[in-house]
Amino acid sequence: MSRNPVKPPAACAMDPKGSNGSGLQDERITDLLVFGFLQNCSNYNFHKELQVLGHDLSVPACLWENHDDELQTDGSQYSHFVLESRETDSESQDEIIQNIARQLAHIGDRMDRSIPPRLVNHLAIQFMNGDLSEEERRECLAAALEQVMHTYPKDMEKEKTMLMLTMLLAKKVADHTPSLLHDVFRTTVNVINQSLPTYVRNLVRNVRTSDVSSLAFH
Repeated sequence: MSRNPVKPPAACAMDPKGSNGSGLQDERITDLLVFGFLQNCSNYNFHKELQVLGHDLSVPACLWENHDDELQTDGSQYSHFVLESRETDSESQDEIIQNIARQLAHIGDRMDRSIPPRLVNHLAIQFMNGDLSEEERRECLAAALEQVMHTYPKDMEKEKTMLMLTMLLAKKVADHTPSLLHDVFRTTVNVINQSLPTYVRNLVRNVRTSDVSSLAFH
């Protein structure tokens, strides 16, 4: 791979409000959002690697317990979580993030087949190259994101589409090669923190559990 600097695609330009770096709180939000998305996607092959990642991230036990319980409910896992959450007057931010991640994962499942296998294979090969720096990995993911962004209607909310597809690409790469989960997770978090910090922050701040369904694409 060329070592020449690669200009980030326009769709992935750094958010000027986040150009000085995300705060620790924003990083934690993105960690839990991406982890929750991966955790709630259907039909993935990186269960063991995800368990290790959850331990490394110190994911709250209650989120694991909710996830394990809902796996028993088959198709009703989203409604179960919402009904349970509404019984609590004040839920934690972690639970709000998990609720958002769950809905995004459901949408991602419907979009899963729209990601070309050839693109996933190429991206996985790039991530397997141990000589690449983190910056170069971000450029690889951003380039793949730019390609798939072209396939979606312009009337979709741009930031929402970018967030969804960035996490979906991570899921597809980890599914292709489970051993890459940790690396692709970290790169995905970095790309989101650089490109969409304000959007993610506002998403968590503004979306209440009763309104999570508003995330769906129309």
